[in-house]
Amino acid sequence: MHNLVKIVVTVGIGWTAVASAAEFKVAQKNKAFSVPTLTIKVGDTVNFSNEDTVAHNIFTLSDPEQFDLGTTTPSQSKPFTFKKPGTYDVECAIHTNMKMTITVK
Repeated sequence: MHNLVKIVVTVGIGWTAVASAAEFKVAQKNKAFSVPTLTIKVGDTVNFSNEDTVAHNIFTLSDPEQFDLGTTTPSQSKPFTFKKPGTYDVECAIHTNMKMTITVK
């Protein structure tokens, strides 16, 4: 499930460029990610939604861009916007078997 957000950028006089970014939802449920892999574009946002009964901590140590979203409690969501292309191995610091791969093009 994703929503499309359009961003209009005016470049010089009379020129307009339209860029779009999408938002994706990845649920955390039953101590697993809802999808094992996801392919998105630079500028897209992934909203990590805790639909579980326990807390999670989503992070990646992958290059090109490391992040740690901290602890998310049940019913809480945290977004991350991917600004650099590459492959991200995403994990939960609390449940080491929770892993997924996000490819950003």
